[in-house]
Amino acid sequence: MSIEALTLLFFGSLLFFLLLGLPLAFVLGGVSVVFLYFTWGFDSFYMVASQIWGTMESFTLVAIPLFVFMAMILERTGVARDLYRMMHLWCGGLRGGLALGTLGICAVFAAMVGISGAAVVAMGTIALPSMLERGYDKSMALGVINTGGGWGILIPPSILMILYALITGVSVGKMFAAGIMPGVLLMVLTAIYIIVRCHLQPELAPALPKEERGTWPEKFRALRAVLLPIGVVVMVLGSIIGGITTPTEAAAMGVFGALISAAVYRQFKWSILKEAAIRTFKLTGMIMWILFAAHAFSAAYQSMGAQELIEGLMNMVPGGPWGIIIAMMVIVFLLAMVLDPVGIMLITLPVFMPIVESLGFDPIWFGILFVINMEIGYMTPPFGFNLFYLKGIVPPSITMKDIYKSIIPFVIVEIIGIILIMIFPEIATWLPDLFF
Repeated sequence: MSIEALTLLFFGSLLFFLLLGLPLAFVLGGVSVVFLYFTWGFDSFYMVASQIWGTMESFTLVAIPLFVFMAMILERTGVARDLYRMMHLWCGGLRGGLALGTLGICAVFAAMVGISGAAVVAMGTIALPSMLERGYDKSMALGVINTGGGWGILIPPSILMILYALITGVSVGKMFAAGIMPGVLLMVLTAIYIIVRCHLQPELAPALPKEERGTWPEKFRALRAVLLPIGVVVMVLGSIIGGITTPTEAAAMGVFGALISAAVYRQFKWSILKEAAIRTFKLTGMIMWILFAAHAFSAAYQSMGAQELIEGLMNMVPGGPWGIIIAMMVIVFLLAMVLDPVGIMLITLPVFMPIVESLGFDPIWFGILFVINMEIGYMTPPFGFNLFYLKGIVPPSITMKDIYKSIIPFVIVEIIGIILIMIFPEIATWLPDLFF
């Protein structure tokens, strides 16, 4: 059977079982094992086991459960509530001020936790009712939370960046440094969109009445809320960029900072630690199984001759090297709508990276484009994780259709951000070059 026919059968089987609702890890692993057996025989399983064992020995992977545990603790400490109170006082007097404040909190949360769901759940619980009560358009409120919540995988520390570095062999520290400026860029672009839109349509996000804006002493007292989050960010990022710790050691420092935060907010309880630990085990277990299954997938597809097929297809793309990069971004964008980001990385990166490097592009720069695409995948239907996190906490009056509609302009803003980083790669490469 030709590689083209095998590819159609292989991906067709994957899509069929995924649409049946089976877990991604078992679909990836199960289909891959069947195809490996019929193409290479029983001995091919030793190759998969060898690859998985090599992954399990990676010290970098230890950072994943640590960053997840840090996120789970911070989610329960009350940090988000105090941050929102501070933003409420400082930004509430502006049109769209609460939306801008929510964006700022999402960025701070992203710089603390490294995963996407924490900020969505926290802001969906705290900021969404506040905005809706004060006459905010529900599409504006939902879109802001959905967008800002996705920055957890772009603004370092980021679990997806750790996985990208593990798969491609680039430096985790360089990836973290590269994510800072693009994160700031997306935040600025989104803020500009909110300010312009609210200026043209004031009814979408009215300013707070004067009695809710707070006095200057109240505003300055509220600034204390940012001290702990900044401390955690400095502990994690400062230690990595300063060359004091590895990303794994910095993750342990982040957990320590999260425990200090819990103690300061008087939330250092056995019940919280237990719940955070159980959720960490569940999430880490899911990531590990997807990681192992994706190794089987990669081995199966490459054994069929995927490398030659993909390179041949990419050579047919018009526009030269840039046309190939754009085609890769489109493929990843479409996959992100239907597959788990970890699975997408492990399916595509082994095939894409040799092509990217052969074309002379910086793998760190490509990694940032890739991660932003994954972030967009978190907020786009039909299977964006942030959509389902939001649906789980919104009032019954808000439908899934409302959530889907709210993300359209924000996705356009994110795509503009990707285009700017493609045109000006220094946005992603300047800080890594400076620090490393």
